[in-house]
Amino acid sequence: MEQRERLAALRAEMKQQGVDIYLIPTADFHNSEYVGEYFKVRRYITGFTGSAGTAVVTADQAGLWTDGRYFIQAAAELEGSGFELYRMGVEGVPTIGEFIGQNLPQHGVLGFDGRTVDAAQADKLRAVVEKKQGTLSVTEDLAGKIWTERPPMSCTRTWILKEEYSGESAASKIGRIREAMREAGAGYHLISSLCDNAWILNLRADDISHVPVFLSFLLIGEADVRLYIQEEAVDDEVRAYLGNCGVEIRPYGEIYGALAELPAGTALLADKKQVSCRAISSLQPGVTVIDRENPSERMKAVKNPTELANTRRAHQKDGVAMTKFMYWLKTNVGRIPMTEYTAQEMLDGLRAEQEHFLDLSFGDICAFGPNAAMMHYSADPETAAQILPEGMLLVDSGGHYLEGTTDITRTFVLGPVTPQMKLHYTTVVRCNMALANLKFLYGCAGTSLDVICRAPLWEMGIDYRCGTGHGVGHILNVHEGPNGFRYRIVPERKDSGVLEPGMITTDEPGVYLEGEYGIRTENELICVEDEKNEYGQFLRFENITYCPIDLDGIDPELMTQKEKKQLNEYHKRVYETVSPFLTEEEREWLKIYTREV
Repeated sequence: MEQRERLAALRAEMKQQGVDIYLIPTADFHNSEYVGEYFKVRRYITGFTGSAGTAVVTADQAGLWTDGRYFIQAAAELEGSGFELYRMGVEGVPTIGEFIGQNLPQHGVLGFDGRTVDAAQADKLRAVVEKKQGTLSVTEDLAGKIWTERPPMSCTRTWILKEEYSGESAASKIGRIREAMREAGAGYHLISSLCDNAWILNLRADDISHVPVFLSFLLIGEADVRLYIQEEAVDDEVRAYLGNCGVEIRPYGEIYGALAELPAGTALLADKKQVSCRAISSLQPGVTVIDRENPSERMKAVKNPTELANTRRAHQKDGVAMTKFMYWLKTNVGRIPMTEYTAQEMLDGLRAEQEHFLDLSFGDICAFGPNAAMMHYSADPETAAQILPEGMLLVDSGGHYLEGTTDITRTFVLGPVTPQMKLHYTTVVRCNMALANLKFLYGCAGTSLDVICRAPLWEMGIDYRCGTGHGVGHILNVHEGPNGFRYRIVPERKDSGVLEPGMITTDEPGVYLEGEYGIRTENELICVEDEKNEYGQFLRFENITYCPIDLDGIDPELMTQKEKKQLNEYHKRVYETVSPFLTEEEREWLKIYTREV
């Protein structure tokens, strides 16, 4: 079926079920940022392939809400689908709640699959519906019903991340979580976040592409721990390991029944922004929900010394792969045929050569010329643009290694560029370094610091429609809260937490001009302690990304002496870190691309 046929089929299901408006989020049963193929219902219905977006369908309207990262891509992919693009955060564009409030008839019915909408969002939607004396219908996956060739739910084998890489045992982590439960007055704690479950148990798998997690729920009690997981995902070794950790294995689908069996009077710690409304509605009326973030969320965000040491090694390997790619690209462009797709294949191969490489940390973004203006562009082998010795190529990529996870963006100059391009390129680098070299007092969140990074662009009347940076998981989702850099609080992003020593956050300002070009420079920063005095504890950042920033795009005349010194010091560290692992020819080339400006 084509998109319009699928939309018509969904409307027929809605009419049969008496549903006036149907909502389809981009979500699995765990509110994951990225989801497995089985859960890509919104993509199936709308045709929009981006990782973030919500579809809302009425009898005569259909809309897709997504954020600024995807405006250009979504506009192109929704053409002819019957769905209208609603640009989130843009003045005059209604929110999803406002749209539902305006279009739901009196006594109408709003429907969605209650397993895929978190309890906090469901509460907000219920409030909107009740103003119209309407009701919610949350037990049917109407969109999934018409997906006749739906792929099966992923079920990959779990494997143990040894303590030499994790730095802390599962038993220790469970003990710390129980302390937090006691402080909160909770007898049980429900964790549906796949990254939290993987981190707590020191297990990994491959149930989501490039996110090494496994479909599961974890129910931690004062004296017992139950893991609800597809049993085929657990082999004898992992089963024995979990038994030694005091963890019982239960079938994945039994979680809702287990929650229904919690006795009245139980206090359950659960993050309603993470746990589905189906899970919360399964509870008996006498069960109290203590709604707060999972204790493990902040625990895993603050990397322990083992994780930090390992992550630095991962970045050294990644820097070697990226530098070798930059050398190959700069010396071969215009001499051999290459496309966006073949270039990213070359980079993937260089990463795969590194010891302990596991997987890419996300799908590569390799975008030439105007394609780079789409923040989350994805090259297709059939339609990828030819890379020519002109303009710029933006490459956003990363890897999972046994030692840790990386995320890096470089924009490479491949030929003649305009003065405006050099202005924008140099300004983006200045923005990046302003944040990377900042010293600040403990208590700051990313919302306190983001303006420092954007200031040079804001002075030019330019901005980028995304955050400046995100936390990075340790062999988990490359995007992780609660830390991030963003000038305003976006509640659903959950990235405005106070910065703590040990947190790793990306620093990735950019310029995106639709139809022209895109520029981004991204490094990862570890938050570390600096001096402590009568004013408090000062913090700073350690830059752990090692790859040249293309000096062919830099106009030194636009930089202060301080900024030049910062760039020169960064490039000195890049050369010292990466050069021992290069060929003699590559080393000589690297000397040129890490020269002082």
